Amino acid sequence: MKSETIYTEKPCTPWSPSPLAIKSIGIVALAWLSLQTTVHAQETIEVKYAKPSWYFGAAAGANFNFYRGSTQQMNESFRSPKTFHDGFGAGLFIAPLLEYRPADSRWGVMLQAGYDSRKGEFDQVLTACDCPADLSTNLSYITVEPSLRFAPFKSNFYVYGGPRLAFNLDKSFTYQLGVNPAFPEQEANAAVKGDFDNIEKTIISMQIGAGYDIPLSTAANKTQFVLSPFVSFQPYFGQNPRSTETWNNTTVRAGMALKFGQGKNIQEATDIKADKEVSFSVDSPTNLPGESRLTEIFPLRNYVYFNTGSNEISNRYVLLNKDQVKDFKEDQLEVYAPKNLSDRSKRQMTVYYNILNILGDRMQKNPNATITLVGSSEQGPADGLAMSESIKTYLVDVFAINPSRISTKGQTKPNIPGEQPGATLELELLREGDRRVSIESTSPDLLMEFQSGADAQLKPVKIVPLQEAPASSYVTFNNKGAGEALSTWSLQMTDEQGKTQSFGPYTEEEVSIPGKAILGSRAEGDFKVKMIGQTKSGAIVEQEAPVHVVLWTPAKTEEGLRYSIIYEFNKSTAIAIYEKYLTDVIAPKIPVGATVIVHGHTDVIGGEDHNRDLSLARANDVKNIIQGALSKANRKDVKFEINGFGEDENKAPFENKTPEERSYNRTVIIDIVAAK
Repeated sequence: MKSETIYTEKPCTPWSPSPLAIKSIGIVALAWLSLQTTVHAQETIEVKYAKPSWYFGAAAGANFNFYRGSTQQMNESFRSPKTFHDGFGAGLFIAPLLEYRPADSRWGVMLQAGYDSRKGEFDQVLTACDCPADLSTNLSYITVEPSLRFAPFKSNFYVYGGPRLAFNLDKSFTYQLGVNPAFPEQEANAAVKGDFDNIEKTIISMQIGAGYDIPLSTAANKTQFVLSPFVSFQPYFGQNPRSTETWNNTTVRAGMALKFGQGKNIQEATDIKADKEVSFSVDSPTNLPGESRLTEIFPLRNYVYFNTGSNEISNRYVLLNKDQVKDFKEDQLEVYAPKNLSDRSKRQMTVYYNILNILGDRMQKNPNATITLVGSSEQGPADGLAMSESIKTYLVDVFAINPSRISTKGQTKPNIPGEQPGATLELELLREGDRRVSIESTSPDLLMEFQSGADAQLKPVKIVPLQEAPASSYVTFNNKGAGEALSTWSLQMTDEQGKTQSFGPYTEEEVSIPGKAILGSRAEGDFKVKMIGQTKSGAIVEQEAPVHVVLWTPAKTEEGLRYSIIYEFNKSTAIAIYEKYLTDVIAPKIPVGATVIVHGHTDVIGGEDHNRDLSLARANDVKNIIQGALSKANRKDVKFEINGFGEDENKAPFENKTPEERSYNRTVIIDIVAAK
């Protein structure tokens, strides 16, 4: 149906609430709040109510509408002589609202649905006769706005966002052609009023905003009121009012929401129940010394890996300056060696990432030693050579190594590549491993025992472990049920002399504290522990338990050794130089009656079943070599434990994020534990 165009002498004034109506609404709201305050004032002051989860109310505000784009053809009956472009206007927004947000959660949902005015006036234009022309519209919608609410700091401040679904309610316009200022005696033209055609009946857009909740009621009120000023931004995406022309609308809304909800009565019985539901106990280990320590002979992989597209040394490696060289010593790379292999990963990789510093230190101590740096790059020999030269420059500039002792060359593939002809799976990881510089040497002072040749491994690093108190030696305080019943809890520990220490507050149900933090320099002591908890309603819950605390002490003797054998990609047979190392170095160091624990690992390249079989084959390969050496010495007193863990990342020595970690994961670890 076509819109009817009406000609009137005076434009119709858009509806807006009268001062009397606003005053009436305010009086009613104040009267309601006053009534609620009077009623709740008569209630027992000891009664408290939790914050509501459901809120109902209304929101009102102003829409500041910014018009962009252009419009000229209002409908079939009327076309402006000139095109209107930008504009601005302010309109009313009013809507009932519904909100759900659990009291202890940062998250919630909101829903508003109501009247949404997008009225405004376009910037004035001049027609051919120099007459000013004005265009305004009472564009408005019924809007439905569901939003996701988030309080980032668990405070009264919140942000929200979500879609906006709008249904057109009013599409009228008023066009007024004014009088040429040069002929003021002329009469003004009649206003043209009508409806835009081609108006979108439904608009789907979005909004984001922020607000702040101001409580108007105390916890003594069952019905709690909240006043929430808010502001939102509704960008022009999807907000083209018409299916023709380019007119679009961006809106900034500012307003206020009045919300109310009913809280649940917090009874004193709730606190008694919390006292019963919280179960407090203390676990203090005996901490007897004597756990075995493993001195590790850690293999030093003679590869330095480079990032794709770069021939500079990666920042993963530790690089020194000249002033630091004099303080660097290989035998000062002492790290802890805990049983947990994932912890071991972070510490032992520190040794590998010092490979260039270890190499520089060794070359300084052995002035006749020489090396060859062979760079392998998928981009060709020139790039591989540039990678080698970057390492040479570092050793020459920082460690003052004579350049004549270092040869460099480049090639496309390493001597033992990971990527094989015809390979199609996980090529990116394989190529990362092939982009490297190999450190080759024929100088015995730099190489592992019994090794020689271009592929010989560098001499391993002996890591004498220091010991720190493990987590298992900490005193553990279990407060089962505290997560639900308590908001926070603390500890008071009183010793035999009446000295009291405080720890906390805590929110988790289990807390572990090092014995040294409790005992200080004492070896042991008896304590009375009091748990003091605060319920979510503010009540105090107390429970007590006695505890005897013993300070953890490290083992006095070293009882074990750890060796590692590194395999090439997808290989399960030790290279000949490793076989001699296992036979002539490791086997003779196994004490009588010892247990040899052999566990094999792989990287994550390849299928899980294949890698499990591969790791077990590697472990058995090492076991057979050692067992053969022991048999030749007529020894049958050694017990073996064999495991193949494959690519299991829970048991892997290292992570698999970098090529060097994957290289070290292609390993068999040998723990030699002496008989007790």
